[in-house]
Amino acid sequence: MVTVNIPLKEDLAEVLRELDRPLEETARELIVLELYREHKISVGKGAELLEMELLDFIRYSSRVGIAHLDLTADQLERDFAKADELLDVIRKH
Repeated sequence: MVTVNIPLKEDLAEVLRELDRPLEETARELIVLELYREHKISVGKGAELLEMELLDFIRYSSRVGIAHLDLTADQLERDFAKADELLDVIRKH
C-alpha cells in the first residue's frame, strides 16, 4: 500500500470529519468514483478498488449520480438497431 499526504484546508478537513467516516476511506471512495465517472477506469476496476461486488458498485455509483450506461442518443439508437437485427436473425432460424 502507498501512503500519500495531501494538505487540506481546515474547512474541507472539518467537512470530511463530520462525515463520521475514516478520512482515508472517504478519500479513496471519492477518487475511485471520480475516475469511474470520467471513464478513466472500468466498472470492474472501480468495484475492485473499493472492494465491492460488481453489482454493488454499479448500484452505489448510480445512487450517487453516476450512470452505469452513459450513452448518447445516437449510440443508444445504434444499439437498438443492432438488437433489432439480431432479433430478426433469431426469428428466421
